[in-house]
Amino acid sequence: MNQIELPTHQRVAVIEAGWFADIVHQATDAFIDTLAEAGVPRSSIDVLRVPGAFEIPLVAQKLARSGKYAAVAACALVVDGGIYRHDFVSATVIQGLMDVQLRTEVPVFSVVLTPHHFHEHRDHHDYFHQHFRVKGASAAQAVIETLANEPRVAELIA
Repeated sequence: MNQIELPTHQRVAVIEAGWFADIVHQATDAFIDTLAEAGVPRSSIDVLRVPGAFEIPLVAQKLARSGKYAAVAACALVVDGGIYRHDFVSATVIQGLMDVQLRTEVPVFSVVLTPHHFHEHRDHHDYFHQHFRVKGASAAQAVIETLANEPRVAELIA
């Protein structure tokens, strides 16, 4: 695994939504574990909890604009509750996260997942519980690779 050192005085933030917290928290834990294995001190990773996915982009923007964060990640599970609102929420959140990184030039990573089928029974719960660990680790690996590329990008545009 690549080792990483954060830019001086910068941190990493992970925002997690409260809906289905026991599942979503698996992504956060795996994200932190993977970054720690790559050399990012756990004390340099801030976790913020918000009520739901819809609240994530505003918090991500505030963090990114602060200048204190080298990267921001977001974790949420947006499910189909029998209405079309989940499509709106997931699309809005993902677009909001993209807008944040384009406006602030701070990389933003998403573990905001919207499964086609999710029912609150043991099989789905267990599957997504494990799946969110995989996705959290993948997001952390993307952070590692992106931050490792930053000096090269700066060199190319200088």
